[in-house]
Amino acid sequence: MWKKSLEASRARRAAAAIARRRRLRTRGSTGSLLAVALLTGVLGAGMAIGHEVSERPAARAGAGLLKIGSSGPAVTALQRKLGIAADGVFGRQTRAAVRRFQRRNGLTVDGVAGAQTLGALGLSARSREAPARGDGSRGGRSGTSAALQRIAQCESGGDPSAVSPDGRYRGKYQFDRATWRAMGGSGDPAAAPEAEQDRRAQRLYDQRGGAAWPSCA
Repeated sequence: MWKKSLEASRARRAAAAIARRRRLRTRGSTGSLLAVALLTGVLGAGMAIGHEVSERPAARAGAGLLKIGSSGPAVTALQRKLGIAADGVFGRQTRAAVRRFQRRNGLTVDGVAGAQTLGALGLSARSREAPARGDGSRGGRSGTSAALQRIAQCESGGDPSAVSPDGRYRGKYQFDRATWRAMGGSGDPAAAPEAEQDRRAQRLYDQRGGAAWPSCA
């Protein structure tokens, strides 16, 4: 009986030792998992913060550029200045028009409307359309400008250097020389800066309306 009692005591101590070792392993595993989780969280947050910081300068560097994929009122204003259809989306046609303008004005020809190009057009990346008045009749400047842009697109495709096959009609609005002089211009309308052509056309539109362009108005 004494031997049986001794064996039972040894078995209990062995079982208790095994149980203790299991508890220690469980605690160690839990602690390790918790440490890994905390470390991962800290590193993840650091990476996220680092990513955000690294992205911000890039975003600022691209601010103010109008290029393929841009859209909105600033693009609409750009298109109107370039004399092309103003749909508010910077696509291939707008890029081609920007390149033409840059080439004519001695700017870097990249098809991107950055600060220099926008400044040469009298625009900024924050340009916004003027709100339309009424039905866009002659009483509202925005309606008149829209009408002139449609006329320019019809007459020359919005190209300030366009010349008709017979050489008589010239420039963005296809002025003949007599009408050009009557509106205060001098020299060749097709050689005049686009902004001047816009001003002369506006004056003519204010005087005669669309009747000055019977084929396109």
